[in-house]
Amino acid sequence: MLNLDFRDARPIYEQVKDGLRRLMVTGVIQEGEKLPSVRAMASSLAINPNTIQRAYEALEAEGYVHSIPGKGSFAAPNTGVDAARRDALLATFDKTAAELLYLGMTADELAARLRGLKGGEVE
Repeated sequence: MLNLDFRDARPIYEQVKDGLRRLMVTGVIQEGEKLPSVRAMASSLAINPNTIQRAYEALEAEGYVHSIPGKGSFAAPNTGVDAARRDALLATFDKTAAELLYLGMTADELAARLRGLKGGEVE
């Protein structure tokens, strides 16, 4: 499900958070689907449960996950994604697109690349 790179400079909880977010965005984890319990995921990844809890809390703050006390954590509907996260991603997109244009890519090439996106990955 998730692959961790212990040589990656990012903290483990960020790798878990980013991996789960990617699975939700690409549809591997469907809206309303129950996520593994903190203990189960920590056990399967051989890491501290507090690390998983921190990743789940960060995803909940971003609107990707909602928790029900006593029941667990679930993938939130797409409409629950925080507008601040969307704005931050658009700012990153704008900066990246501007740099690509500076490096010689045309607006048509960028648009074609966007049209080629399927499930969050370029075909």
